[in-house]
Amino acid sequence: MTTTDPRAVVIRYVEAVRDGDVDVIHDSFAEDVTWHYPGDLPISKVWRGRDRVIDEFLGSMGPVLVPGTLEIELVSTLAEDDRVVAEWTSRARTVYGGTYDNRCLGIYTVRDGRITSVVEYADTHHVATTLFPGHGTGRRTDAE
Repeated sequence: MTTTDPRAVVIRYVEAVRDGDVDVIHDSFAEDVTWHYPGDLPISKVWRGRDRVIDEFLGSMGPVLVPGTLEIELVSTLAEDDRVVAEWTSRARTVYGGTYDNRCLGIYTVRDGRITSVVEYADTHHVATTLFPGHGTGRRTDAE
């Protein structure tokens, strides 16, 4: 890591995802990072540990996107102490013939120059219909 400034760490990470820089992506996370993706999708849960976040959560998007079509654009960031809110757009063609085009927001916690936790929000209905077309789109209730 070249910086410990939380905002710079998050910007560097998002740019690495955009550029496909796997080394920077790996180095951006603490070994015990958690990534919470709320909702009722196959990827919705709290992912724990750098390898699981990178290989199983982030890596699960690769097979459903047409290679070379992913575009990430960082829209804005807000930072306070060790927390950074980042807003970005993700666009790609899917292997199902559709277009994924979503505006996302992540709340990142950064300590000692590494991302230690993320909570990501996106239009999960759009994610379901474009990336997981066979998955039911029913909503969970608080009772479930």
